[in-house]
Amino acid sequence: MTTIETNPTALPPVEANRKRRQPRRKTAATVAWIIGIVLLTAVVLYPLLWMISASFKPSAEFGANNSFLPQNPTFDNFFKVMEGVAGIPTWKFFWNSTILGIGAVIGTVISSSMAAYAFARLDFKGRPLFFTMMIGTLLLPFHVLIIPQYMIFRNLGMIDTFFPLLVGKFLATEAFFVFLMVQFIRNLPKELDEAARIDGCGHWRIFWSITIPLIKPALITSSIFAFIWSWNDFLGPLLYLNSPDNYPLPLALRVFNDQTSGSDYGATVAIAVLALLPVMLFFVIFQRFLVDGVATQGLKG
Repeated sequence: MTTIETNPTALPPVEANRKRRQPRRKTAATVAWIIGIVLLTAVVLYPLLWMISASFKPSAEFGANNSFLPQNPTFDNFFKVMEGVAGIPTWKFFWNSTILGIGAVIGTVISSSMAAYAFARLDFKGRPLFFTMMIGTLLLPFHVLIIPQYMIFRNLGMIDTFFPLLVGKFLATEAFFVFLMVQFIRNLPKELDEAARIDGCGHWRIFWSITIPLIKPALITSSIFAFIWSWNDFLGPLLYLNSPDNYPLPLALRVFNDQTSGSDYGATVAIAVLALLPVMLFFVIFQRFLVDGVATQGLKG
C-alpha cells in the first residue's frame, strides 16, 4: 500500500481563498476611508479656500461673479489694505492685536497656573466651595457682566485703554483654563511634592521647579486658546475702545466697511485673510502640543 503524505501547514482550499480575499477587503476599506476623509476635508476647507481666492477678486466681481476663481485676479485689494484707513496704517491694527494676544497669553498662563496649583495642592478652608463657584462661572453668560464691568472700568478711568481687556487675564478669571490645569496637577504624583519638601522646598519652589515643567501641555493648550480668543475678540474692544488708534484687527474689519457709503468687499476679504494668517501660523506651530494637552490624562478624574 502507498501512503499519501500531507502537509500539516497547508490550508484547505476554502480557507486559502478566504485568506486571499482579506487583503483585498482591507485595501478597499482603506481606499474608501481615505476618499471619505479627503471629501470631508475639502468640505471643511472650502470656505477658507474661497476666502483666499476671493481676496484677489476686484470689488466689482462680488455679486456678479459666483465662480470659485476670480475672472480678473488682482493684488489691488492687498495694496489698498496696506495703505490703512483714515490715516492709520494697517500695521497699527496688527500691533494692537498682537499686544492684546500676547498679554492674554502671559496673563492667562501665570494667573491660571497659580490658581490651579492652589486648588489642586493647597489645603485651605472652603476649597471645594470656591472651586465649585469657579466652575459655576462657566455657566454665566458674558452678556450678563457687560454693564457692571463697564461701569467699574469707567469709574476707574480705564475706558479707551487695553486695561479692561487684559486685567481679567491676570486675575485668573478664565475658569476653563484653571479647571484644565487643576486636572493636570491632580494627576501628578504627590510623592514628588513630598520629596521636594524633604529637600527643604516650599510651595513656590515646588510650583516653579516641579509643577510647571510637568504641566507644559496644559500651559501650551491654554496659550493657544487664549491667543486665538483674544485675537478674534470683537465685542470686548467694541465696548472699551473708542479711538481708532487703539483698534485691533476685528474692529479694523468694520472700519474698512464703514469708511465709505458702499462696502469695499475686496479690501474686507483681503484684510480678513491677513488677519487669519497669524492665527493659522500660531496653530500650525503648536498643534502638536494642543493634541497632547487634550488627549493626555489631564482631563481624567
